[in-house]
Amino acid sequence: MIYEMRRKKQQMSNDDAVRVLQDGKTGVLAVCGDNQPYAVPLNYVYYDSKIYFHCATQGRKLDEIAKNSEVSFCVVAQDDIVPEKFATRYRSVIAFGNARVLAHGAEYDAAIDALARKYSPDVSADLRRKEIEKYAERLAMVAVDISYLSGKQSSDLC
Repeated sequence: MIYEMRRKKQQMSNDDAVRVLQDGKTGVLAVCGDNQPYAVPLNYVYYDSKIYFHCATQGRKLDEIAKNSEVSFCVVAQDDIVPEKFATRYRSVIAFGNARVLAHGAEYDAAIDALARKYSPDVSADLRRKEIEKYAERLAMVAVDISYLSGKQSSDLC
């Protein structure tokens, strides 16, 4: 179910919301496998209109995704308290979609390379590849195919 934003004036354009995903360092993945929510912060990359993250090949995230692939993912780009106004200057995005674990192959390789380039931009391609190969057997890559993206910002940033 998609909810309509009540304060439409504060809704970001899709392009601005995508920029938040592109520039963000940490996001929070929320899953709900057995009718119990579970949210976990993680590093990610927005690449090819999807959200990608890595994790161990076993664990709660993957267990919950196997039960229910519907997820949400939130990134907060700005969160500045303005005490004298009893307000917050904020920019945030939430994406909804379906998560899937990638098999080793072209999409896996492209996604993990994009993730490595994001967090280690000055490292050579050769060194990135060697590091990725070192952990390949213990590393899962997950894609979130985004079905809905919504960004919101405080009214003074509009």
